[in-house]
Amino acid sequence: MHIREWPSDERPREKLLARGAAALSDAELLAIFLGSGLRGRDAVTTARELLGAHGPLRALLDRPASALAGLPGLGPARACALAAALEVGRRHLSAALERGEAMTDPAAAGRYFAQRLRGYPHEVFAALFLDTRHRSLGFEELFRGTLDGAEVHPREVVRRALALNAAAVIVGHNHPSGNPEPSAADRAVTARLKQALALVDLRLLDHFVIGDGAPVSLAARGWV
Repeated sequence: MHIREWPSDERPREKLLARGAAALSDAELLAIFLGSGLRGRDAVTTARELLGAHGPLRALLDRPASALAGLPGLGPARACALAAALEVGRRHLSAALERGEAMTDPAAAGRYFAQRLRGYPHEVFAALFLDTRHRSLGFEELFRGTLDGAEVHPREVVRRALALNAAAVIVGHNHPSGNPEPSAADRAVTARLKQALALVDLRLLDHFVIGDGAPVSLAARGWV
């Protein structure tokens, strides 16, 4: 049965218009980009097969466009559309920072770190420097490491904060394993950073750990 013959409330596009994009499954969202499926299969079935063979969705979309173009059901045009959509999302999240708006939503900060750090095959530690009104002064990837960790030097974070005349700092790092649960080492680094920044009258607002799913805020757990 062609998707056009499905009940209207089950068709991906109609469902999105009626209930919003969040109501769609990963396969349904991907099917909207595909538009049509492989011969003898509809777009949703083709999307499910792609996710089954090359997913989950994050793993699939972490591939460069050149690799996506070679997968069954995609090709260069669809691969470029997916890559462009991902970049549109990244720029949308960073637009408020670029406009100099105040960072007042902790969840937005976590999403921003996730967009910047998720997908790296190694650990990356980054900092977002803020002024007295919590407007962005700059985002910098400061330390890179192996699959298991990156060595963090609080002195360098303090040096960059002072160079940018920052008043507050939000930091974050990714866990390439996908498990966002903070380790004992993460908590220890947070404590050292908070202490080092406080010595020069700077505030550490949060430390996000990025893995699969939602970012984990150490501030929300009372560890900042």
